[in-house]
Amino acid sequence: MDARLSRRLLFGIPLATVVVGGVGFYALLERMGKGTYNPQAFNNPLVGRKVPDFTLPGVDGHKGFDQAAVMTQPRPLLINFFASWCVPCAGEAPYLDAIAKSGLDIWGIAYQDKATALALYLAKYGNPYRRLATDTTGRVAINWGVYGVPESFLIAPGGEVRWHTAGPLFPEVIEDQLKPALQRIS
Repeated sequence: MDARLSRRLLFGIPLATVVVGGVGFYALLERMGKGTYNPQAFNNPLVGRKVPDFTLPGVDGHKGFDQAAVMTQPRPLLINFFASWCVPCAGEAPYLDAIAKSGLDIWGIAYQDKATALALYLAKYGNPYRRLATDTTGRVAINWGVYGVPESFLIAPGGEVRWHTAGPLFPEVIEDQLKPALQRIS
């Protein structure tokens, strides 16, 4: 290979990498400026599929649940992964309470939590969960594609995941995403 061609390649590859990165960064800035960038929006592989096989024990006097219990629900159901040590989970607690009071059943899965810490959390922030289970090992969360808490999944009757959000359920998410997803099920 010619020495000049080698030098061009040596300088061209890093330059091309910088250009591609710059274009991507510019596109990101444009979306942020328009308000269309959502860092929590990603396609969870479960959306449009049945819930995975799992069985979790109950906690704090609640009955645990499994895939069969979720799949046999006659009404839509919200499954919320949370933890007592999760600051955003505490922030979404009053909104979960409002959702539960509006009539949507919420089943909670305490992610890698200790029973005593969970009891204190529920005493402080309330317990909107009709059923509450614990995923101490984190295996169920992995099978659901959870990468952090809080995360919520809207389940249609029959057990199909219809909607997912990674992050807390704040009023904007509830109004702009959860309620329309619920209407599509009904």
